[in-house]
Amino acid sequence: MKLDIPTNPTARWEWIKYQIRARGLTLAELARRLGVELGTIAAVKRTPYPRMERAIADVLELQPATIWPERWNHDGTPCRQRPNRAEKSESTLCGQDSVSNALAHRQMIVGA
Repeated sequence: MKLDIPTNPTARWEWIKYQIRARGLTLAELARRLGVELGTIAAVKRTPYPRMERAIADVLELQPATIWPERWNHDGTPCRQRPNRAEKSESTLCGQDSVSNALAHRQMIVGA
């Protein structure tokens, strides 16, 4: 089965919401199940958030890297480069250089 997941962040977020609704859930119900505020789930639209990305991917029966390939390494670990974070380790650093990340970020902003 080929998934047509949009690469544009706004279109991707709409696709995610549609897929969640198609499974008989709302974002508010998902937030309640996870014990978080609705805004916490919505933050995934604009900010990497591994816990919420995993939860959304679980509902959609996908891997987080399938939905957000720019945020996840090939080995299934989050791609983060923020200091003083629990998920920061050699295994979670991006295999990409900072130039690649800057290009991806610019493309996301232009497409938004």
